[in-house]
Amino acid sequence: MGKFNFKDEQDFKKVVFDAKAFYTTISEVHCPYFEEKIIFNTAGFKHLKFKSDKVARSRFEQYARLKLINLAPQVLSLSRTVQGIWTTKCFERIRIHSRTDTILKPVSYFEFIAVLDNVRVKVIVKQINSGRKFFWSIIPYWKIDSINSRRILHSGKPEND
Repeated sequence: MGKFNFKDEQDFKKVVFDAKAFYTTISEVHCPYFEEKIIFNTAGFKHLKFKSDKVARSRFEQYARLKLINLAPQVLSLSRTVQGIWTTKCFERIRIHSRTDTILKPVSYFEFIAVLDNVRVKVIVKQINSGRKFFWSIIPYWKIDSINSRRILHSGKPEND
């Protein structure tokens, strides 16, 4: 059994509980690459559990990401180079005048890859328009494609990864 395979429902619930407890203790982390603070908001934690609104990640994916969440602040606080930047336009839910609207906005994703505690991870930071940068995701580096048994990093779409 691998490091990121959970044994039973109790093991999964414990990792979710511990990850949430840890995540709430982080408000922001200084990133040397940006020379500014990266915030850890609820959107980032929600993205670890859901691919998009009402589309949950598999328990295996949630478990692997939540088990690694403690490495995200370390990666961002040590990163002096970015490994990838992806800019696109996405529909974002924005709160305006006491109501929530979905508006097409320019979005940038910044990818940082690091090896910490013998684990390779990719941390993604998201920025909507020219707003504040915030933690978006952490991805195990060695995910295996079940069809052809090859290593893959991500699907190529950081908003879903």
